[in-house]
Formats: sequence, C-alpha cells, structure tokens
Amino acid sequence: MTTLQDDDLYLHAGRAAGKVLIITGAGNGIGREVAIKFAQLGAKVVIGDLDVTGAEKTAEDIKAAGGQATAVKVNVTNWDDQCRLFEVAQSTYGSVDIVIPNAGIGESGRFGLVKFEDGKPVQPNLFTLDVNLKGALYTAHLAQHYMITTEKKEGDLKSIVFMGSMASWVALPGSVQYAASKHSILGAMRSLSLPLKAQGVRVACIHPFFAETAMISPRERLMFAGIPLTPMARIVGAIVNAATDPNLNTTGAAYVLPDNGLTFRVSQEFFTLGIYGLINKRVGWFKTVGTVFYFINIAKDVRKALIGRKATFALTFLAAWFAWRRTGLSQVIRPLISSYVQQRRR
Repeated sequence: MTTLQDDDLYLHAGRAAGKVLIITGAGNGIGREVAIKFAQLGAKVVIGDLDVTGAEKTAEDIKAAGGQATAVKVNVTNWDDQCRLFEVAQSTYGSVDIVIPNAGIGESGRFGLVKFEDGKPVQPNLFTLDVNLKGALYTAHLAQHYMITTEKKEGDLKSIVFMGSMASWVALPGSVQYAASKHSILGAMRSLSLPLKAQGVRVACIHPFFAETAMISPRERLMFAGIPLTPMARIVGAIVNAATDPNLNTTGAAYVLPDNGLTFRVSQEFFTLGIYGLINKRVGWFKTVGTVFYFINIAKDVRKALIGRKATFALTFLAAWFAWRRTGLSQVIRPLISSYVQQRRR
C-alpha cells in the first residue's frame, strides 16, 4: 500500500493533454470538478448527464476558460443513450481515451421496510442499483470496445476509473442498495484489471469518504457534524493519478480516501492479504476445476480438427494432472486419502 502526497497525484497529469475524456454525471458534484480539472490539463471533455442543464453549464464553463467540451443528455440506465454518448465522443474528437463512470445516486427507498398492498409484499425500488451498478457497467462495457478496437501507439493513454466509496469496504446501515452497488463496483474493477491490462488499458477505483456534494442529505450532514469530510481537490487528484499513471503495474488499484488525510493506493497484491488471502487459499479447488475444464475444451477443439477420442482423453488427463499440481491441492488431498486407507485396513 502506497501513501500518495497531494503533489504525487499530479505527477503524470501532463499525459491528459489532447486526450478525450468521457465522464457521466458531471453536471454537479465530484463529476463537475473532475471534468473541469481534466479540461484545465488539456483534455477534451464529453459529459453525459440526465441533468442536461447542469451538464451544459459545466461544458460552457470549460469552453469559457478556453477548453473543449460537449454535453449530451444521457440516462445511464438506458443503453441507447450510452451508445450515443460514445458515438458523439468518437465523431467529435476522434477517440476515447479516459472513461469515468461517475454518475450515481444515494439510497432510493427504504430497503429494510417491507410494504404491503392487498396483503401482498410490494416489489422494492432498486433504482440505486440500476444507476450505480448497471449504469456504470454499461459505461465500462462500451469503454472497452472503443479503447481496445482502436489502434494503439507507444505511450498511449487508455484508462477506466470507477467511482467507488468507503461503502465499498464497510457496512452502511440504512443504505443497503448503495453499499451493495459500491461493493460491486470494486469487484468489477478487480475482475476487469487483468484482461484490460493485457490490452494496455488501465483500470482503477476511487473510494472517498463523504465529500461536500449534493448527495449528502440533511440527516447525513447532521450525523457527520464535526467530522472532517474528504477534500474535493484530493478526490479529483486521486482520479487524475489513477487515469494518467503510465505504470501498468499499478493498474487494478483502489485509491482510498477514508477521511481528510492523504490518499492510499491499495495495489492488487495487497488484496491477497488478510481475509482475501485466506479465501484464495481455500478456494484453490475452484482453480483446479476451472483449469481442467479449460483444457477439456481445448482438447475437444483439437480433436475435432485433428485427432481422435483417445488423444482427447490423454490431453484431458494431462490437464487435470497439471491443475492438480499447480494449485497444490494434491498436498491437501493426499494425507486425507492416506488416513482413510489406513483406517480401512484396521
């Protein structure tokens, strides 16, 4: 885990110059500040927001300061809207380089309160999941297409930066959907990191504590009275660092801002410590099964093209043996088998 000083956050910010940024939910709050900062760094900004008035205001402020920006009315839960957002970016500025699925809302409805009509439970409102999770995954899905299918140059910059929360890590009583969505965003980022790294695309997730935004309700303001909120400038800096760092070995990191202190970058290897490490060891048999089936499928394809069933069996056997040895599962099972045999002999 690395502690990043505020000056460190902008070490590679110059790489944003001339790049094309797509950001959702930049009509206000964190998204607006991020859009303005990237424009100041020389990026061309495309804003997608259902709050078209706010999005256009952000774009106009950027253009008034000499930058380039375009606003598009987008409902992130609508696939066609999101497709249009990316098409506008590509047709207007010629590429898609940095994507930030920022649009999000707080808790909608009271998940713990079951309502009844005519004696039957009423379906809960899961709109928070639709916006925070489905909307973000739509954005990331399209980002992969526009980034991976374009021809890359040496030193090119392609990155996806998700917006998580401290709710990605901790329980948030009273905000079940919000916590579920932010836990899921962290899982999505981690799952995408390796395949996207192979394609030269960075991915990261930002996890701030509460900041001074419109998402904070009066009740939350009262609850956090006297508690320092995360500085907006530091959150923006963490996003810039996550997007522009040229070292692909830092991809897949979580940028954690738990209070008004400095930023922590939690790298992939730190996810293997503690409970994550314990779980990774215990689920080794999943790796074995996955590897076996992977090689079975390869063997089937090879058999269809070149060889017969006996060779397929031989390849499958070798795959199983390789997986068995690779995961170390044999070191666990062998003593159990030996113990069982000895008991049967008695």
